[in-house]
Amino acid sequence: MGYFGNVSTIKYEGKSSTNPLSFKFYNPDQVVLGKTMREHLRFAVAYWHSFSADGSDPFGSGTMQRSWNQYSGMDLAKARVEACFELLNILDVDYFAFHDRDIAPEGATLQETNKNLDEIVGLIKDNMKSSGKKLLWNTANMFTNPRFVHGAATTNNADVFAYAAAQVKKALEHGKELGAENYVFWGGREGYETLLNTDLGLELDNLARFLHMAVDYAKEIGFDAQFLIEPKPKEPSKHQYDFDAQTTLSFLQKYDLLPHFKLNLEANHATLAGHTFEHELRVARINGVLGSIDANQGDLLLGWDTDEFPTDLYSTTFAMYEILLNEGGIGRGGVNFDAKVRRTSFEPIDVVHAHIAGMDSFARGLQVAAKMIEDRVFDNILDTRYGSFKSGIGADIVAGKANFKTLEAYALQNNNIVNQSGRLEQIKATVNQYIINA
Repeated sequence: MGYFGNVSTIKYEGKSSTNPLSFKFYNPDQVVLGKTMREHLRFAVAYWHSFSADGSDPFGSGTMQRSWNQYSGMDLAKARVEACFELLNILDVDYFAFHDRDIAPEGATLQETNKNLDEIVGLIKDNMKSSGKKLLWNTANMFTNPRFVHGAATTNNADVFAYAAAQVKKALEHGKELGAENYVFWGGREGYETLLNTDLGLELDNLARFLHMAVDYAKEIGFDAQFLIEPKPKEPSKHQYDFDAQTTLSFLQKYDLLPHFKLNLEANHATLAGHTFEHELRVARINGVLGSIDANQGDLLLGWDTDEFPTDLYSTTFAMYEILLNEGGIGRGGVNFDAKVRRTSFEPIDVVHAHIAGMDSFARGLQVAAKMIEDRVFDNILDTRYGSFKSGIGADIVAGKANFKTLEAYALQNNNIVNQSGRLEQIKATVNQYIINA
């Protein structure tokens, strides 16, 4: 019996199936808009939530029943590798993602920590070779250890900055060794509590210096992964420097980092920033920086990052609409389930059920979004709504032929201004029809 019980590989059985261990919508071989679902979605399992999380929260200890937790230290790390590849095989998922501290414990020194990492990376590499599974992205955890209490690249302590650089250097080397297709920077504590003791300019300058160093070292060692920044507005920091897609884009432009980075966008982080997920995806898409996504959802009644598995079909549909319209789709990125089962869902099989729910939700979103694109639903709406910019004075504005004088002369003709209804309720009803019938 494996870590998740006697569960065989999950198969597609269609939407009428009553088998909970089957896909209702995710058919990896189904072709949608010229590519298979497997190619469109590039699903990935998040190591930290599925194998390292114990279900604890600020008010209670862990609840998760995980047979690998009978071990400790490096034995625990090795057991988690086995569990990871077992789950990947059960779900028939091609990718996984991890933080360095997810896969191996820290030692008493950086040398010992790196030795632990090297050993587990070697074990992961062997499993990847035998299974054909791939690393979507890796990253460095520079937020859990107390040394990062004031941040990592934005710390006030130069010794911590140096340690963080050494940690990322090692992570980049491991990314290359494992053939990671992306490398993510998430500034968990790259922010501030108060401006009363913060040199905002220095911290932002140092963050940019750190990222340029990473770019330079990746080039030096021949690591050609796509670099990604993952925006988040708050929690754990009161204000994080990568607040949302637009803030991060501005930072990249200011510091000449835009040629080297795209964005890894998470639905729950969008919620915390006061945005919808599709808003963040749209901002990234129209600016050419949509790189990958972390698939989850938040609870709008709670003010923190709940990281629930995605089941909201509206959200997955609108997310896939943006991804399908993105040049190259999701590209080298993927749909990574940065999501965890609820504290009350503590049995190992719940992890399997949760991923099935998330994969089906995104598969259905893909189907609906593709059908709306084929039928030009939103194209027709926008063509009508912005039709005034297709001819006459509107066409002159778009073409750059208009100026304040010509626009004033036009306005002085006192033409009757007629606005059109946005038809929002009708549009929402149409979306409902597609979700039900597509």
